[in-house]
This record gives sequence, C-alpha cells and structure tokens, in this order.
Amino acid sequence: MTRIIKYILFDMLRTRFILLYLGFLLLSTLSMFMLDGDNAKVVLSLLNIVLLVVPLVSVIFTTIHFYNSYEFMEMMLSQPINRKTVFLSQYLAVILALSLALLVGVGLPIFLYGASGSALTLLYAGLMLTFVFVSLAFLAAVFTRDKAKAIGVGLLFWFYFALIYDALLLWVVYQFADYPIERATLAMISFNPVDLARILMLLQLDISALMGYTGAFYKEFFGSNMGFVYSTAILLLWTLIPVTWSMRIFKRKDL
Repeated sequence: MTRIIKYILFDMLRTRFILLYLGFLLLSTLSMFMLDGDNAKVVLSLLNIVLLVVPLVSVIFTTIHFYNSYEFMEMMLSQPINRKTVFLSQYLAVILALSLALLVGVGLPIFLYGASGSALTLLYAGLMLTFVFVSLAFLAAVFTRDKAKAIGVGLLFWFYFALIYDALLLWVVYQFADYPIERATLAMISFNPVDLARILMLLQLDISALMGYTGAFYKEFFGSNMGFVYSTAILLLWTLIPVTWSMRIFKRKDL
C-alpha cells in the first residue's frame, strides 16, 4: 500500500490544483504577516481562510480526484489487490497532499514570523478540517457515478456546515436566550466541525470576553485540556465515521 500511496501522492503534488492551492495559501499568509506585525490580528484574518477556503478546496479537489482516478482504480483492482487497500491508498494520498499544501502554505510563514500558540492552533484546526471534509467528499463520491451530482453533494456539505448551520444555531440561541442553554449549545456545536474549529480559535485569541456568559462557559471548557481532548475526539469522529461508511460502500460498489 505504501508504494501506491507514494505514486498517487507524487502524481497529485504535480497537479496544477495543488500548486495553485499552495500558492494561494502561501501568498495570503505572507501578505498578511507583511502588512501587520501583530500575530493575533494576522491569525484572526487567516481564520476566515481556514474555516471557509480549506474545507471548500478539500471537498472540490477530493471529489474531482476520485472521479479522475476511476481508470487507475479499475486497473489496480484487476491486480491481486483488495478494494480496501485501493480505497485507503487514495484516501491517505489525498489527505497527505492537501495537508502538505496547508503546512507549507500556512505553516512555513507562521514559523518564519514566530509560531505563537494561537497560530499553531490555527494550523491544527486547518489540518483537522482537511481530514473531515476529505472524508465527507469521499462519502459523497462513492454514492454515485455522476461526477456533477457528487460535487453538488460535497458543496452542499460545505454550504451547510459553513453557513446554514450557524444560522440555525443563532436562531435557537435567540429563541431560548432566557434559558441556560450553554450545555445544549455545546452539544449542538459538536454537530458542526467548522464551529468546533472556530470556537477553539476564538478562545485561543482571548475574544471570549466579547461572547458574554456563554463565552465564559466555552472558555472554561475549551480552554482546558479536557476541552481540547473533547474537540479533537469529536473531529476525529467526523473524520472516521464518513470514511468508514464510504469504504464499506466502495467495497460493495460496482465500478
């Protein structure tokens, strides 16, 4: 499996999509550090890129790559190689390619200009969101042979978690503002990986004071080691459940 992963990874690292993604992240991060010497402000500006662009690119690239690799997967399956190996090779290669682009594009400037705790948390959140949305994109891709439909489902995942879910959450918080709903809100946040990453970052940047009593509750929970472990565990579940489900479908799927 290692040889297959290396072959797919090296092939992807030469694609224009990955190079443009890396270049965009690198140029954006370097520009922000050059324009503002305050690391906290730069990290806050980069937060929007990590929360919106990273999941979007992960979904689009993964779906397109999966369908462009159909002939390669068919050729591999004609050899004495089981479907699980082929699927995991594709999945891990995509994860590695997108993660390397993120680490170089965002991580390299961060370390050059001084790696603060909030900047490292930003990098961590970006990697976790990459894992989650690659898994969701694989799940969308294995459900149908229609490339356009799979991309549409993947974009629907991104649109829901990045925009729609927040609107629903704000509506619930507004409707029940007179009740102690902090713990219920925490449970609702767990159903959105983007919100988990956002809360972790905002609390690292010490903006929780602007969030009132609810912010103090999140600061107490997410600011502790238990909060970090909890958020990591939930994000891992968001990664493992879709990829396990999609692998089971792939093993039975008629290519």
